[in-house]
Amino acid sequence: MQKHILITGSTDGIGKLAAIKLAKEGHQIYLHGRSADKLAQVIAEVQEVSKNQQVKGFVADFSDLNSVKQMGQKIAGELSQLDVLINNAGVFKSSDIHSKVGLDMRIVVNYLAPYTLTTQLLPLLAKGLNTRIINLSSAAQAKVSHRVLIGKETQSTQETYAQSKLALTMWSFHLANTLSGISVIAVNPGSLLNTKMVQEAYGQHWSSADKGADILYQLAISTDYEGITGKYFDNDRGGFGKAHQDAYDSVAIQNLINTTEEVLSNNG
Repeated sequence: MQKHILITGSTDGIGKLAAIKLAKEGHQIYLHGRSADKLAQVIAEVQEVSKNQQVKGFVADFSDLNSVKQMGQKIAGELSQLDVLINNAGVFKSSDIHSKVGLDMRIVVNYLAPYTLTTQLLPLLAKGLNTRIINLSSAAQAKVSHRVLIGKETQSTQETYAQSKLALTMWSFHLANTLSGISVIAVNPGSLLNTKMVQEAYGQHWSSADKGADILYQLAISTDYEGITGKYFDNDRGGFGKAHQDAYDSVAIQNLINTTEEVLSNNG
């Protein structure tokens, strides 16, 4: 059965590879990129490689939450349903440490942007069949600093990246507890995969990018994961595992959600 699948950050890396794999299966694929020109090139490439013309795209700069909102509105206006949302877009190193409203770039792109987009698309996701939300977490997870989250303190790139990924994981578990009929899984696609982001950050890799793409493909459509929600898949270990302890702390999660809503209302 054909699925309608949106993958953010899919003009390169594991997002693009997963899109190709899913397009080859005949699914309707929606790509996302920051550059309209690059997005158009990748759409044409995926169509050619997969022999599937049902590949479209949406443009948004995930460091700008207003751009994310505009993309969400466009998607909601054009699509009749969405069966799978893969929140894959992410950043580690950036020439700009802060967004134009003063929030850390990693917090915005890796957490606040997918939070914003997903919230907008929930009515569309509710119309999907066996709907799944796949959120790209990481083996790197660190206790979320309130001051970092609200943009009042700057910490190291690695530390803030790890905080953004724990925030995403905590929110994933919160979503799983509040949504009915929609599965939510946070996934570490694998450490030091051979992607542009990893090469820029570390200059080396441990595994091929296909390892990450393969698990996104599986989590998106495999019947093996049907009905599973509120869990963390650790692809370094090849199965479901334990996230950071704060991901299971209901008080910490509620504090995160409250602060997140406050930040979004102040920067909306």
